[in-house]
Amino acid sequence: MASIVNVSSRFSYGPSIKDLTAQRRAPSAASAGRRATRVRAQGINPEIRKEEGKVVDNVVVSELSKPVTAYCRCWRSGTFPLCDGSHVKHNKATGDNVGPLLLKK
Repeated sequence: MASIVNVSSRFSYGPSIKDLTAQRRAPSAASAGRRATRVRAQGINPEIRKEEGKVVDNVVVSELSKPVTAYCRCWRSGTFPLCDGSHVKHNKATGDNVGPLLLKK
């Protein structure tokens, strides 16, 4: 479930300090330099192994059958924890740049 957090910023990214000082004469100038930002927290794992408190996979590198094994980091792989290339579609849809974790023997 996503939650919304209000963050109040105390730095100016608009007018300079000189401009803000000149505006303080007006009653609304005190709120002109402060802006509220809404941040929406979203989980990265939409559906994989949600019954577990924390998803952790251990791999002993000497037991790998291939010289290079790709592990999923986008949580969209149908063969999770192994990568099936689902990150390519995810990256195109969201503009993200996530790729697999490569373990070499």
